[in-house]
Amino acid sequence: MPGGSDVLFYEGLHGLVKTDDIDVSKHVDLGIGVVPIVNLEWIQKIHRDGAERGVVVKDGAIVELVGTGKEPATANVEPFAASDHVVIPGLINTHHHFYQTLTRAVPAALDRELFPWLKALYPIWAKMTPEALDAGVTVAMAELMLSGCTTTTDHHYVFPKGLEDGIDIEIAAAKRLGIRTLLTRGSMNLSERDGGLPPDSVVQDEDTILADSQRLVERYHERGDAAMTQVALAPCSPFSVTTALMKSTADLAAKLDVRLHTHLAETEDENKFCQQLYGCRPLDYLEDCGWLNARTWLAHGIHFSADEMPRLAKGGVSISHCACSNQTLASGCCPVCDLEAAGVRIGLGVDGSASNDESNLMQEVRAAFLVQRARYGVKAVSHKDALRWATQGSAACVGRPELGAIAVAKRADLALFRLDELRFSGHGD
Repeated sequence: MPGGSDVLFYEGLHGLVKTDDIDVSKHVDLGIGVVPIVNLEWIQKIHRDGAERGVVVKDGAIVELVGTGKEPATANVEPFAASDHVVIPGLINTHHHFYQTLTRAVPAALDRELFPWLKALYPIWAKMTPEALDAGVTVAMAELMLSGCTTTTDHHYVFPKGLEDGIDIEIAAAKRLGIRTLLTRGSMNLSERDGGLPPDSVVQDEDTILADSQRLVERYHERGDAAMTQVALAPCSPFSVTTALMKSTADLAAKLDVRLHTHLAETEDENKFCQQLYGCRPLDYLEDCGWLNARTWLAHGIHFSADEMPRLAKGGVSISHCACSNQTLASGCCPVCDLEAAGVRIGLGVDGSASNDESNLMQEVRAAFLVQRARYGVKAVSHKDALRWATQGSAACVGRPELGAIAVAKRADLALFRLDELRFSGHGD
């Protein structure tokens, strides 16, 4: 996993990638250490830039690329024989709700769109205990890691009485498992009685939210390329927080120099809600609240108009595409290719398991590939694009440029899979 202090030389890994530049009959010997991130462009560069023999990792970073027939120049390396493995990008998950692993396939929530789906589940989530949250978080992270994910975000916004330290519980679990995280302090303060969607039992007041947000950042947020734990601020959505909280959260994020996250443009119902309550579209509301800047990445981004996409790009806002959840709830299909053409960066997120049924980020890569290819055609969307969204694109979403690629001085975040498993039978090598 990310981190580590040994000097490792991983050799004999298969680069199981087919492009016009690669002869997939050859083995690509990679010397990678510790689990997390490679991308297809990097694998191509191994052939071009003299890294066919391997990659040397020290203290969690790539320190050397080793060419064909050469030995590492780095002293005292410990080789890792990986001839039975394939190296893939260590995936970065840009949107999730860990606690929702506790409520998969709840009968009352099946076959519903977002708003009625939420109303069916809020009463269950309101009863969540610290022990239950810890179990749900642990399951979610473990599932992500098994799917090749090495960095994950989470958007936890449900804080019923007794669960005020929910983010602390998540951070403790992440440290036990060793996964790199950007955990967002979510919030809801607009309940049903105030015209919002969530019940009174799961909302908090603005002062409590802001105070806890600052506490978490000051206590846990790490800076620098090697950071394993980071914190961002994340009011849930326009229909569950007040305008005052949206604005004050943006101000606090700027003061503390951390990122911002929320759901936006997920459904047509959200568009109608914003129009009725605020007299504008969701993106106009976001801009009015001071969110249209490079700190911000948004979950979903399905229902933006053509003239709104360049505004997102100009502001430096990124989008987390959640293909499985969007299909489950029939929310729509994120116009990924149109957004990218406008200059918007795209990452991938599994979203909560209550709307996805699992926390499998590799499955999310496949789902994004399939739904975007169905929308735009074979020539518009390739396997490389889907993997790029989950690595370099996701790294941009979370503000971690040192992740998402294999090169000297990048973090050695890679995922290794054994090829002698039944699921890989018949692969081209």
